[in-house]
Amino acid sequence: MNDTIYMKEAIEEARRALEYGEIPVGAVVVRGEEIVGRGHNVRSRDKSPFGHAEIAAMTEAAKKINSWRFDGCSIYVTLEPCVMCSGALVQCRMGRIVFGARDPKAGGCRSLYEIPRDPRMYHRCGLTGGVLSEECAEMLRIFFRERRKAGIIKKTAPL
Repeated sequence: MNDTIYMKEAIEEARRALEYGEIPVGAVVVRGEEIVGRGHNVRSRDKSPFGHAEIAAMTEAAKKINSWRFDGCSIYVTLEPCVMCSGALVQCRMGRIVFGARDPKAGGCRSLYEIPRDPRMYHRCGLTGGVLSEECAEMLRIFFRERRKAGIIKKTAPL
């Protein structure tokens, strides 16, 4: 499986999030060589705390494969999944998680916690980080820089 190809698809999803003024995070779920689910952040648009790219991609994939179990599937996401999404990925038994940029403030796969690989969990996911990380991180840096310039958010620590 070529991680770069699928991460580029996730980046395209992140660009769709920008169309709604959302934080540019995108995700795709892959089974075999087929993309079975796509998603991007829609928290503000949908006014939902669950509007994360991973949740949207998993929801679409579950409908397509007619199962809540993702054994043998991989998810590609432009930003390291948060604690909520990491837990959901374990719950659905995702085979592999591939992410681009690390998230030092909320990362649930490697930066703050290692939920998908925690030996206390009943399922562990394969994990690959850093795929096209600079491209993924740059999109986020630009987004937050522009939001700070516009006075929408205060300056925080860099990605």
